[in-house]
Amino acid sequence: MKPGSITARALPAPHGFFTREGGVSEGPFASLNASLSGADDRARVLENRARAARALGADPAKLVGITQVHGADVATVTQAWAPGAGPRADAMVTDRPGIALGIVTADCAPVLFADAGAGVVGAAHAGWRGALAGVLEATVAAMEALGASRSRIAAAIGPCIAQASYEVGADLRDAVLARAAADARFFAGGRPGHWQFDLAGYCAARLAAAGIAAEVTGHDTLADEARFFSHRRRTLAGGGPIGHQISVILCANP
Repeated sequence: MKPGSITARALPAPHGFFTREGGVSEGPFASLNASLSGADDRARVLENRARAARALGADPAKLVGITQVHGADVATVTQAWAPGAGPRADAMVTDRPGIALGIVTADCAPVLFADAGAGVVGAAHAGWRGALAGVLEATVAAMEALGASRSRIAAAIGPCIAQASYEVGADLRDAVLARAAADARFFAGGRPGHWQFDLAGYCAARLAAAGIAAEVTGHDTLADEARFFSHRRRTLAGGGPIGHQISVILCANP
């Protein structure tokens, strides 16, 4: 069985927002779990990641990841590193043909970028903390440092928790509004003391303000258990092991 993936028409580079389908992991990690930091068998995770790479025509040895920490740091990739050896960061950029950038998520937004003319790609992990801290704008700036042009950069926001599924408290809302009161538009009313946050819409607006139009795939990771892992779903169920899907973009020759 081949890995299942979602693609964005806006992205002019080989890519895939992979679902949880088409891997070799079992139990709560079934089946395309791509996280090396969980309790899944490492050999199975490496095979899952290799399947995702091969689905895009990439060398599995050149698929790189990072230690994601919900911040705004960006790693510039000049050569592949060993699985699990990536730096602490929440985004990557590269201009090296053959390098594939992989972001793992389980409700946060994976965001992929490409400037086909410059041969520069990027990938970001955008939870609410990272998006608020500016990880998306930092990714664009890091791509520009490699020769990308803001006017040519295309972006796509992949499957993440949708507003109808994402109940948040006053702490998150207050943090977002402390930066810009106008961002209250991304919060819908909920039960007392709680709101429904539009993470994908917030990411798209941050990118638009930076001059980048972004396609939103529109899939809800919490609601679609058959295709996606979800941290919030796991929390609502009382905890336990969890897998992560991977989103990958391949740098090709300009």
